[in-house]
Amino acid sequence: MRGLTTCLWFDTQAEEAANFYTSVFDDGKIHNVAHYGSAGPREAGMVMTVDFEVAGQRFVALNGGPEFTFNEAVSIQIDCESQDEVDRYWAALSEGGEEGPCGWLKDKFGVSWQVIPVLLNELVNDPNEEKAQAAMAAMLKMRKIDSAAIQAAYDNA
Repeated sequence: MRGLTTCLWFDTQAEEAANFYTSVFDDGKIHNVAHYGSAGPREAGMVMTVDFEVAGQRFVALNGGPEFTFNEAVSIQIDCESQDEVDRYWAALSEGGEEGPCGWLKDKFGVSWQVIPVLLNELVNDPNEEKAQAAMAAMLKMRKIDSAAIQAAYDNA
């Protein structure tokens, strides 16, 4: 097996989305752009797929048509080392999209993301149940995760 690649189905925005995602992540790169030919099923010359990579993860963006759309049942989680990373990814990915609860957002293409500080997982999984639940309760009131506020809730429990 060569590995796993996530396929993102777009109507016509595959190239625009791939360019956007590779601009958001420092290591983003586009590997290949393929076009539909005369065999179809879409117009010859139209971008069919864009193979790209961000954060070491391979993706293919497909211009498959309007039949399928994104929903929150599948999301891409970004594990952030710092609040600065949370802030940067949240601002970039939510622009033109929709902020959701508990660190979730939809980008301007409808793809769902979770922008999560590593600290959150550490605190809510702490063996001290009271402290862990205090961190969880604080997170449940947030849209973008605020690490300092979660840490304070944990510390004050």
